[in-house]
Parts: sequence; C-alpha cells; structure tokens
Amino acid sequence: MNPPAGAADFLKAHGWGGAVISPVAGDASFRRYFRASDGARSAILMDAPPPEENPRPFIAIAEWLVQRGFAAPAIHAVDLTQGLVLIDDFGDVRMRETVDAAPDRALGLYETAIDVLIRLRDHAVGEVPPYDAAVLHREANLLTEWYCPAIGITPYQTGYDAAWDAVFDVALAGPKVTVLRDYHAENLMLIGSDKKLGLLDFQDALAGHPAYDLVSLLQDARRDVDPALEAAMLARYRRLTGEGDDFDAAYHVLGAQRNAKIVGIFTRLWRRDGKPRYAALCPRVWAYLERDLAHPALAPVKAWFDANIPADRRGDPMVLMP
Repeated sequence: MNPPAGAADFLKAHGWGGAVISPVAGDASFRRYFRASDGARSAILMDAPPPEENPRPFIAIAEWLVQRGFAAPAIHAVDLTQGLVLIDDFGDVRMRETVDAAPDRALGLYETAIDVLIRLRDHAVGEVPPYDAAVLHREANLLTEWYCPAIGITPYQTGYDAAWDAVFDVALAGPKVTVLRDYHAENLMLIGSDKKLGLLDFQDALAGHPAYDLVSLLQDARRDVDPALEAAMLARYRRLTGEGDDFDAAYHVLGAQRNAKIVGIFTRLWRRDGKPRYAALCPRVWAYLERDLAHPALAPVKAWFDANIPADRRGDPMVLMP
C-alpha cells in the first residue's frame, strides 16, 4: 500500500519531513492509514481522497469529543484538497485482540466501554444530522437491495417497509445522544499507561437513540460476543442509567435494523467491491439478527423475514448464491 502522492510534502510542511511512512490496517471504506515515524514520535496519516471521502465530519467529531474529555485523536494538520489529515497515533493495541488473547479481561474492558457510552449521555448532542426514520429505512433496505438479489430472492419490499414502520417508533422516542455508529472492539484502542479506551471511526455520527452504540458494541459483527456478556452489559447500562423496558425494546429494534444493514453492506463489499472476506462474516450477523427478531417488539419484522427469507437462506451469500 503506497502512500498518496502528496504525503511527503504534506508531512514536511507540518514538521514531519524526516518521518518514515508505513501502512497500517485500513477499513472497509476508501480511507487508508499510514504511520509517520520520526525518532521517538509518531502520528497517523489519514488518506481520505476526495471525492470518495470527506474528512471534515471526522475532524469535527474528533474535536467535539476531545473538548468533552473523550479519548479521540487530536488533529495536528489538515489538507482538505488532498484529503490528508495528521492525527494522534493510538498505537496498535486494540480491544478486540486484547480480549481474544485474554478472555479474563473481557468483563472489565466491556464495562469500561459501557461507561464511555454512559458519559456520552451527559453531553448535549453535537452538530450532527438526525438518525431519523428515513435513515433507518435507507439502511435497513441495504439487505433487500444487496443480500436478497445475491441469493436469488425477490423480496416483498412494500411489506418490508411496512414492517419496519410498525416498530421504529420505539427507536425514535426519547432523548437523543451523539451516536458514534461504529462503536465496537476493533475501533476501541487501549492507550496510555492506564490503557483507557481511545475512540476511532466516528465520522458518521448522528443524533439518535443511545441504544444504537450499545448494539454496535454487544452485537459485534467482527467477533462473537457471549450472549451472557451481552445480557450483563445491557443490564449494567440500564442499572446505571435508570432505563426501563422501553430501552430494552429499542435495543432489539435497533439491533435488528443494524444487523439487517450490515448483512447488506457486507454483501455489497463482496459483490461490488471485490472483498469476499466480508461475506463470510454474514452468518454471525444473521445469528444476532435472529436473536433480535425473537423480541416481542419485532413481531411484524420477524413475520416478514419468516415469509420472505427462509432459515436455510440466511448465511454467507457466497455460499447461498444460485
């Protein structure tokens, strides 16, 4: 993975002219990341090339989080024309690998992650768009737009839309928070001597229901989360915030919506973008989705799935394609 053409000049202009540039792991978007190492110091160079990417939302949310005491990367230099951003280097120690290597640390780290979400509730929503019904529908439709055609199913779209309409009210009610949207173990870094959690990948933040980020964390598309741990963390969140049964219903409604969206996105990453590894993650996401559909609040959506996507057609779309 070669650095962008303007990287060396950008770094030189901002006092990093002697830095060695090396690639670091990227994500599912067009963004790429490089480490700039200069002696004992290092920083991360984000390559967010226009027009595919716009780093402005990342910069705005990062600054909003830092101003409120959250561990988001500080912004050191920006070139919006090239889409280059120099930010803090949080290192390579992610929550995901830490928990996988030391399962006995899972409870403590997930409790810490829950507490970050509880702290977010203390702050008025940032200047971000609303996570409204139109967005929820558009995201849920990724399943019918990408997964269903990939496995040879023509879904009843009108019924799909109506089923979600019947359940979204509970996820749209109540006070709003700044929803980071991709709050999971691969985006949480252990930083500093106290190994506090550093936040990444929040550029798509919206103003929505606080249960959404809880779902992102506890129904993690990229790693299995023990149902007992999920239940314990949901109970912790509700106990510390005073949330009641309506919150539990919203959690499962948003869980079903998010998991339907992710099945669609992972299918699209395979079909359109040539990234087959994402298709193989779909069975895990389907398992989460089915757990959410079992909640009574999801009865209309469950009925649609049972009528349109048989149980044996829920899995890896590469395997199930005609």
